[in-house]
Formats: sequence, structure tokens, C-alpha cells
Amino acid sequence: MSPLSLPQSRTTVLSPRLAALLRDHVGHDVFRLEPDTIGVGGPEVTDRILASRRATETERPTFKPLQGRSISRTEGSSVMRTIGADVRDALKRPLPEDVDLTGLWPLTGHLFLRDLILGADPRRLRLLMSRNLELTPKLTWSVIAVGAALPGWPRPGDALTGLAARGAEATGYQERRYAMGIYRRAASPVCFTVSTLVANALWLGAAFDEDTSHRNIIYESLRLLPPSWNLLRNASPEYPAIDSRIGPDDDVLLLPLLSHRDPALWEAPDEFRPERWDELDPDNTPGYLPFGHASERCWGRHLVMPLAELLLDRIRTAGLVIDPKQRTARVPLLGLLGVDEVRLVKPA
Repeated sequence: MSPLSLPQSRTTVLSPRLAALLRDHVGHDVFRLEPDTIGVGGPEVTDRILASRRATETERPTFKPLQGRSISRTEGSSVMRTIGADVRDALKRPLPEDVDLTGLWPLTGHLFLRDLILGADPRRLRLLMSRNLELTPKLTWSVIAVGAALPGWPRPGDALTGLAARGAEATGYQERRYAMGIYRRAASPVCFTVSTLVANALWLGAAFDEDTSHRNIIYESLRLLPPSWNLLRNASPEYPAIDSRIGPDDDVLLLPLLSHRDPALWEAPDEFRPERWDELDPDNTPGYLPFGHASERCWGRHLVMPLAELLLDRIRTAGLVIDPKQRTARVPLLGLLGVDEVRLVKPA
């Protein structure tokens, strides 16, 4: 059970491994997790490790090799600029007034974002946004295999998002599979991350004071439940020189989950206090790494914030609330850290 202080007697139940990490290692800078893995929760060691070298292609969360094919930083940057342009275009268009955001979150928010940003794209591409594909990579690649083989592949010049237009240039089955893989890699983290972040914020802090900014709510939600709760770095010769407790064959698991709640860094670390961000700079606060290290920030952070603020604004303006009957929410052990089902309702 989480130590968070939640409003309205709500309880957050963390998976056993996450709960054990918080119970046993908050405030510890370097410690052994496994025979071949060192955990790092201290901000100074974390900073030195992340600054010592850039992430390799297998350590990057989004642009790992795809179908055995490396994705260069240039290609990854180009893809993210494309999805960024798609998000900006979506935000410029008049937003639908009759959207119903009640229901289970993060699923409801995910579907809203999928339709908002990618709604004009062909069904074979929009299917790649299904949260059910998270169940197993085999399911994902089955959908991709079928989608790449079907006739009627989108053509350059069709009314498509920029991301889909990139894929429309693919010729041949293998290139189409790769294009669909890139589409999912770029678009799904945006929809998944934003909807999960907003669900976390609602569960942890709602109802919010009227004068509390959307941005502060988001920063505080990112602190208590960072979407990327760990950053893996494979064994590297730089690390033993940084700290003698790290062996030459040790992988390193950096843990924002811990540094975000370190009592040496935060006043009342387990409490949801968005007002703390009135005085703090999220880009220069020690131990705060929701979007990675200053040496290599997450490419998607400039997409996440405006979309999360948009959703929060819609929810707060509509006066929607957490179902008063819901007292418990679970946080499973997944790569993207968040509550799995939060019921949002109109007040009685």
C-alpha cells in the first residue's frame, strides 16, 4: 500500500515490487538490487552517470532497433518533429464541445487523444493505438503484419497526419511493416503517457483548488508517479569510476521513483502539493527526472504538457469528479507508471 496522503480517503495500492523499493530504498543513493544490477536513487550519482555518456540505441525507451534495424538519432528526431507538428495542428482546430470524458481513465483520455490527433488516419494505423496491444508484443506484430499486407495502403497526397504521410511513402511489405512500427512507436507513447498522467493527477489530487494551475498539478503528478520510473543503463566502464560500489559488469537502474520522494530533497515528499512548483524550476530541481536528464531530455515532453493541460482544463471546466464510491486504485508494475482504472463521473 502506498504511503501517499490522498484526499477523500483514497488509497493507492502499488505493486509489491514498487512498494518494496519505496519501503526499503528511499533516501539511499547506491545499493545492490540484483547480483548483476545496482540501483541508484541519489541525485548526485544519477546526474554523474547520465552525464557520463549518451544512451545507446538499446537503452532508448522509444527508438530501440525496430525489426533488427537501427533507428538513428536523426531519424528519431525527424519522427518526433512530425508527430509534434501533428499535435500542434490538432490543437489549432476547433475542439469538439460535446466530448464526454466521464468513464474509466486512462482509457477514456487515451481514446479522446487518439481521435483528436489521429482521427483522420486509416483504420489500420489507428488500430495501432489500442491499449490491448500492450498485452504482448506478438499481438502488436500480428496487427502490423496484417495491416502491412492488406490492399489499399495509404498514398502520398491522401488526407493524412504527417506521421501517416511518412508511412505512405513506404513501398513493399517489409517497408510497410517498418512504417507501421514507427507509427506506433511515435504516436502511442503520446496518447498513453498523457492519458495516464492525467489519470494519475486526478486520483492523487482532485478536487483541486480553483487557483491551482494545470501546470503545477501536472508537475506534481509527474513527481509522485513518474511515467518512466526507472532508467536502465547497461554495464559501462565509466560507471565504476563514478562510484566504487558499481562493478565493471553491473548494469545500473536509475530510479526517479525514489529520488522524487527523497525526504532530503522534498518537504512532505509523500504528499500531493502542487503549490511547491510555484517556487521550483522543473528543469533544474535536483533529483526530478520525469523527462530524463538535462543531457538528453525526452523528445516528447513538449507534446505531453499542452495535451495534459488541455485534458485537465476540459475536466475541471466540466466539473467532473472522481466517483465518490471509488476508494482504491492500483498501480501495476509496467513500464508506464500509473493507476489502472479511475472512474470519472459528473457530480450528483
